[in-house]
Amino acid sequence: MRIDIDDYRIRPDSKVALQKHATHVAPLYRSKDHYQQLLQQHVTTMAELQEQLYATDQHALLLVFQAMDAAGKDGAIKHVMSGVNPQGCQVFSFKHPSAEDLDHDFLWRTVQCLPERGRIGIFNRSYYEEVLVVRVHPEILRGERIPPDGVDGDDIWQQRFKSIRQHENHLHRNGTRIVKFFLHLSRDEQRQRLLARLDDPAKHWKFSSGDLDERGRWDDYMRAYEACLGATSTKHAPWYVVPADDKQNARLIVSAVVVATLKALKLQLPPEDAARRRELSLARRRLLAESAPRARRSARR
Repeated sequence: MRIDIDDYRIRPDSKVALQKHATHVAPLYRSKDHYQQLLQQHVTTMAELQEQLYATDQHALLLVFQAMDAAGKDGAIKHVMSGVNPQGCQVFSFKHPSAEDLDHDFLWRTVQCLPERGRIGIFNRSYYEEVLVVRVHPEILRGERIPPDGVDGDDIWQQRFKSIRQHENHLHRNGTRIVKFFLHLSRDEQRQRLLARLDDPAKHWKFSSGDLDERGRWDDYMRAYEACLGATSTKHAPWYVVPADDKQNARLIVSAVVVATLKALKLQLPPEDAARRRELSLARRRLLAESAPRARRSARR
C-alpha cells in the first residue's frame, strides 16, 4: 500500500485547524504480519541510506517529535529507528530546563545537541516546548528571566516563531535537513492509554499525576499547536501531522517520511578516482602478500 506523505504535511503559512486533521485513518496494512513486513522494508531502506549519509559526510538529518502525553513518541522512535546503526544516530529528550539553560536563550540547550554531518539526530520534544508548554504555562515564561523589553504580550510568540524559522533556515543552508512530526492523538485515545498505564503495574513508572493536569489544559494545548504548526512549517523544515490513534499506522507514516527525506538527498557513496583505486589495489596486494607465508607454514605443520 502506497503512503502519500503529502497528505500529512502542513503547507507553509497555512492556518491550521487540528479538528480537520484526523487522529485515526484507515489501516495502511492488511494484518499484523503485513505491518511488520512494511515497517521492515522501510527500516532496511533507511539503514542503507543512513550508511550513505555517513559515508558522504555532507548532510545531517534532524527529526523532531512533539505530541501530547501517551501519543507514542518513544515507541515510534524505537520501532522506526530499530535498524539504524547506533553510531550514526543520536536521541535527546528535553525535560525541564536547568539553571544553566535558563541563563541562555531558549534555543541554546538544543543547539548543543544538533547532529553532526553524517548522522541522524532525534529530538524527543525540542525547542518547540518554548512555544507550546511555555505558552500554556505563562509562569514558566516569567521564570526565564527575559528582560522586560523582550516580553510584550502575544508578540513574544511571533518573535519566537521567527527565531525558530531563522534557526531552521540557517541549519538547512549548512546541510542539516529537518523534519518535524506532531503525533496527533485524540483525547479519548489518550484517556484509554493513560488508563492502561494505571492498570498495568509494569507501566506505572510511565504515569505521572501531572499528566492529568496537562490533560485538563487540552484545549489550550491544541490552540498552541495550531499556532505553532501554521507559523513554523516551511518548505525546508516541514511539519507532518501524523494520525496517532493507531500506533502501527503512525510508525509507517513516520518511517515513510524519513525514507523519502533521505532519498531526496540523492546520496551516493564517495566516488573513487584513479589515485584512490591505485591505493586500494596496493593495499590488496600487501594483504595478499601477508597471507602467503602463513599458508606455507600451515602446510609444513
